[in-house]
Amino acid sequence: MKLLKNLEATFLVAAVVTNFASYAVASAQAPEAMRAAPVAAVVSPAVKAEVNPKVPVVVVRAQRLSAAEKAALN
Repeated sequence: MKLLKNLEATFLVAAVVTNFASYAVASAQAPEAMRAAPVAAVVSPAVKAEVNPKVPVVVVRAQRLSAAEKAALN
C-alpha cells in the first residue's frame, strides 16, 4: 500500500537506477552480431539493394502546382 502512495518517488528511484545502469553497461563491448558493419561497406556504391520482383514498386514523378493552378482547383 505504501508503494502506491509513493509511486512518484518509486518511479524516480527506478529512473535513476536505470540511468546509472546504462552508463555501467555502455563501456562493455557489444557482441559480434550487434556490431555495425564497417563504414566503407555501407557507403560503397557497389553495394546495391536486392530487388524482389514480387514487391510492387510505385514511382511517382510530378511537378508541383503553381499558385494559380492550386487556386483553380478550389
